[in-house]
Amino acid sequence: MKIIIDANRIVAALVKQSTTRDILFDSEFEFLTPDYSISEINEHKEELQKKAKLTTEEFDLLLSLIFERITILPEQEYSDFVKTCKVCDVDDTPYLAACLATKAQGVWSHDPHLSKQDKAKVFTNIDLLNFSRSAKSDWI
Repeated sequence: MKIIIDANRIVAALVKQSTTRDILFDSEFEFLTPDYSISEINEHKEELQKKAKLTTEEFDLLLSLIFERITILPEQEYSDFVKTCKVCDVDDTPYLAACLATKAQGVWSHDPHLSKQDKAKVFTNIDLLNFSRSAKSDWI
């Protein structure tokens, strides 16, 4: 199942071992994210590292492991859909555009703004757990 993952779900997986991380490492899903999410995460890297209580090396390693499960989409792969996907929150646009460009089943996000649009289906953790066969990441 092809899913676009929002930066807030990547951050949740970074900050602590949780259902979000379990889902992220479930082989049932193929996760993609627009390159925009990298800049969002890097913008808050120090704050996230402190919140996760990780050293720089630990944080970078975990981020690297997480991105082994996520395909990063360069802007040119979804830019044709940006105009179509302008919504009230400009931060949501790249995710919706990436979803349409890749024909993904939806966007995994807990952002309330995304739920108010009609361009793409929005999945929460509960939705994805219902599709999952074994959302476990105990090996991390």
